[in-house]
Amino acid sequence: MADLKTWLDQLYARFNDRRFVPPDPLASLYRFEDVRDREIAGLLAAGLAYGNVKSIVTSVERLLARLGSSPRKFVEETEPRDLAKRIGEFRHRWTTADEVANLLAAVRVVCARHGSLGAALRAKIQPDDEDIQRALTLLHEELCAAKLDRANSLLADPAKGSASKRTHLFLRWMVRCDAVDPGGWKIPPRLLLVPVDVHIHRIAKILRLTRRRAADLLAAREITAGFRKFSPDDPVKYDFALTRLPLHENVRGAELAALVRVARGKFQ
Repeated sequence: MADLKTWLDQLYARFNDRRFVPPDPLASLYRFEDVRDREIAGLLAAGLAYGNVKSIVTSVERLLARLGSSPRKFVEETEPRDLAKRIGEFRHRWTTADEVANLLAAVRVVCARHGSLGAALRAKIQPDDEDIQRALTLLHEELCAAKLDRANSLLADPAKGSASKRTHLFLRWMVRCDAVDPGGWKIPPRLLLVPVDVHIHRIAKILRLTRRRAADLLAAREITAGFRKFSPDDPVKYDFALTRLPLHENVRGAELAALVRVARGKFQ
């Protein structure tokens, strides 16, 4: 276990650098110094983070351009009935301008009530929470009470048991603060869950951090528990570095699996 931690820490030291962020919608958050702007931009960027990465970045930049220099002011100063009109014609695969407007209208209500999305989530955290899942479910319920469509493609329902990868990616961006993640929310990183996709799930299975076949919520919790052994206060610390590995080592699929097996064997 100590040797595996050594490998993970070396990976973190090598790749946790903003030079390795592009192409990634995370880069769009760096321009926003005000955390209230950043959280809205981040929610939209993470919500659009599906499909081809070039298409994702193009869609994120196009949408954020419609919101101007301050997404917070755009949301605060635009009446809900006018949101779709001001956003204009927009589509990212199956996500529509109407869905963006629906999400922003619900966010407007929650932010008016709590001051920010971060404050709304923080208010739902209890001292005995082992992770963010319960509070996240409550926040989603509050957004739905503010007329968020439960079928909105930008935001998964955490109560359904999926890994909710894009939501947990957004939380990583907003909670952690290091060379890559800009942070801003006053929420303990120890509560975060790893954003699990096919790539992270494959690596986690190779490293024996989970045996689950499905990349679901239970798998995310198992994988997070595994990383928590190496970084108790920041279990999502290694996520970005692990996602960069196949992009910058010219490995794919089975080659990635072989690489990680070699890394494990090297330290055993």
